[in-house]
Amino acid sequence: MKLQWKVLLLLLLTAPMPLLADAFLMPGSVAKDELVKPFPQPYIVKKGDTLWDIAQEYFADPEKWIKIWEQNLYVSNPDLIYPGNELWLKYKAPVKKAEPKRPTVKLEPRIIYKPAERIEKEIDTDVLVTALARQDFIDPKAIEGVGHIIDSEDERLNYGAYDKVYLSLDVRAHPGDTFNIFRTGDPIYKLDDEGNKTLVGYLVNHLGTVEITSEEGGVFRGRITQAFEEIGRTDRLKRALPADYKIKLEYPDKPLFGHVTYIRGNTVEAGQGQIIGVDLGSEDGLRAGSVLGVYRSGKLVVDKVYKEKTYQALPEERIGEIIVLAAQEQASIALISKSSSAINIKDLIQPLRRK
Repeated sequence: MKLQWKVLLLLLLTAPMPLLADAFLMPGSVAKDELVKPFPQPYIVKKGDTLWDIAQEYFADPEKWIKIWEQNLYVSNPDLIYPGNELWLKYKAPVKKAEPKRPTVKLEPRIIYKPAERIEKEIDTDVLVTALARQDFIDPKAIEGVGHIIDSEDERLNYGAYDKVYLSLDVRAHPGDTFNIFRTGDPIYKLDDEGNKTLVGYLVNHLGTVEITSEEGGVFRGRITQAFEEIGRTDRLKRALPADYKIKLEYPDKPLFGHVTYIRGNTVEAGQGQIIGVDLGSEDGLRAGSVLGVYRSGKLVVDKVYKEKTYQALPEERIGEIIVLAAQEQASIALISKSSSAINIKDLIQPLRRK
């Protein structure tokens, strides 16, 4: 019996302990052969770094910045990383498979004529789902959500993943139901022809998700399953997206005319990977997955050929593409999927013009 206790104690002492850094990693990993050089564990952010630049350095493909972002949950806004931040990346070595024996084939030359095709890189819809895990867009009437966090069993002020909390809900819920924990963010406006603003919704920041475990006396017990930021008492709740939520891309072809009305963080300019608001919504036929173009109005210039002052309006130029993440009746929030120039407030939003 003493020998059995000693063996058990030895197993407990030698069992590997979980690393604290794992709390900040999303499930999944990248193939080791995707990297052009080893990714340090952790990578310490330097002044001037962006996820776009880091992905260019280690993947040789800046559009793979999402692979770094989705594994570092504490980075709530991919546009904002700061010197000293730690970035982690899980990856695995490629599995070598034995080459099957192939039969010998006699090759004969053959010429095939076909028109040249320009194949654009397919958009990874996982980027959109990951973006929606961090933010959403809600109607002004829904900013109070459907409930809030009351407290935790140990009365702490801030909570994280796997903590047990008590909830107040204004809707029916059952064990296993999940809710997004959120705080209201910036207002989104619609612009009329004269430039006047009308409030149409709010950007909300998702802090995490909570799963209902039981209910007693009108108070619900819950377990926090994800935490992107610190969560506290009074943080609001709304129904979470289903686990199998998918976004199907579509390209509206009917006439639409709108503007960029908001840039997340109230910055002056926006670029690829940033969140913007536009004054087109579900009333205009938009939904999550709608792809639109961003255009810059052409300047009015003087044609120097003529003696008399003659003006010519230059054509509009496409400077980017956006994908709608969430649409309310009169406005939407969207992710900039491509940009060839800085995008500003009042730039035009229209269906893509196929060349």
